[in-house]
Amino acid sequence: MKQSRRHSPELRWPVRLILALAGCAIFTTPAGAQGLDFETGGKLLLTRGITSVDGAGGGGITPWALITGNETDRGIGGTAHYTRVDVPDYTFEAYGGAVGFYDRFEVSYTRQEFDTGETGAALGIGDGFTFGQDIYGAKYRIAGDAVYGQDTWLPQIAVGALYKEADHGALLGALGAEDASGVEVYASATKLLLAQSLLFNATLRYTDANQNGLLGFGGQEDMQIQPEVSLGYQLSRRLIIGGEYRFKPDNLAFAKEDDWVDLFAAYAINDHATVTAAYADLGSIATFDDQRGLYLSLQLGF
Repeated sequence: MKQSRRHSPELRWPVRLILALAGCAIFTTPAGAQGLDFETGGKLLLTRGITSVDGAGGGGITPWALITGNETDRGIGGTAHYTRVDVPDYTFEAYGGAVGFYDRFEVSYTRQEFDTGETGAALGIGDGFTFGQDIYGAKYRIAGDAVYGQDTWLPQIAVGALYKEADHGALLGALGAEDASGVEVYASATKLLLAQSLLFNATLRYTDANQNGLLGFGGQEDMQIQPEVSLGYQLSRRLIIGGEYRFKPDNLAFAKEDDWVDLFAAYAINDHATVTAAYADLGSIATFDDQRGLYLSLQLGF
């Protein structure tokens, strides 16, 4: 039988490592070197990304290497977001905020809530039962510049970590999860081709999260590297369309877990507000198949 990692000191080491890099990010930038003299705003529309369901700057279901907020390398910016996904048997909501430092480093917090509605009674956990979790994130850009690196094939590259703590630990254990909390580590590479109006992103995520962590962590398999990809085409300076595919673990014996896919359109209303709509296919969730529906997200940035 596998040993539980709950409350293990090793669980949080990726977050500690990236938070330690925050000092380097702040004090090795022009603004950091000159104290409090920094600029606000300055990014091109949509280049802060939208907000992923985990709270990191990026696409809807996967993080990108882009840093959240409107700041350039001389400023501090941030975002707040609200996301809702309605599929036939469940409702998902996420809300939170993130802060970007000098277009180099970001920290984020998101609360996720997964309402089972009438499906909860069929699952034997009660009508309207809600799973939830808190997500604390950090991301650090280690190389490249998506906007100013147009004369090189080097993408913008970032590494990140997400610490997730789900509610209802006893129930999650009964469903087959090893833990109610866990850490995911990821690396993202984002290439923006402004002349061709194209965005490419690839992410590798080291994870054992069940349904993104809402159903706990671990089970039948150990942590694995799961790939995620995004492709976007900018129809105008305010509108980008595209799609994403995210491979998922399948750890719980009682229910199959499928990969996620979406087709999205994100529109920058102005410098501070972006609205995103998508068709999301989340596959099978807790024995209920064909969970496809509408994804809507509003992001406010400065």
